[in-house]
Amino acid sequence: MVELQKVRVHYPNGDGVEQATMTVAPGEFVFLVGPSGAGKTTVLKTIYMDIRPVEGHVQVGTFHSMFMKEKDVPFLRRKIGIVFQDFRLFNDRDVFENVAFALEVIGKGRKEIKKRVLRTLADVGLSHKARKFPQELSGGEQQRVALARAIVNEPMLLLADEPTGNLDPDTAEGIMQVLLRIHARGTSILMATHNYEMVKKYKGRVVYIKSGVILE
Repeated sequence: MVELQKVRVHYPNGDGVEQATMTVAPGEFVFLVGPSGAGKTTVLKTIYMDIRPVEGHVQVGTFHSMFMKEKDVPFLRRKIGIVFQDFRLFNDRDVFENVAFALEVIGKGRKEIKKRVLRTLADVGLSHKARKFPQELSGGEQQRVALARAIVNEPMLLLADEPTGNLDPDTAEGIMQVLLRIHARGTSILMATHNYEMVKKYKGRVVYIKSGVILE
């Protein structure tokens, strides 16, 4: 499903990734583990084509970084759900509207949107918060909204960038349980984290990254 082959990305300050090679198979749960600044976010950005490698290639399904045009990137991202550490919710929209946005941008009809959003909010345990605004929610609840928005379009792949990084241990455990339920339905998940102790508790392949170099 996902292949990075000898990917090299360099930033002006010297950071980036070097000769990064890794895969994510269909239905797999992979932890990308490393300290802050190791290159985890850069790897994820190459997968959703926010960054193109200066060397090597990235392939996601039928999408290939060497041959994709910019106009094709939105079609790739329709097949990928992305969850960030800082939630990135719209504060002027309620929970329902935040999740519905992911379907509105791809032109789904109102009935389909309502059905999918309500079902997804139930999946993440937030049906009773549908008309609340982000500022009325706890951090864990906001992250569940972000998860709902990422999966409402039933993506083949979920990328989670430090989804528990700003949460207390109990709340982080709740988010992990939601991710495991999503994975159990067949969605591939690549989760970047610096929390080694948490990773030890769950089944999944672990890929280590340090100073931009990936070590299986």
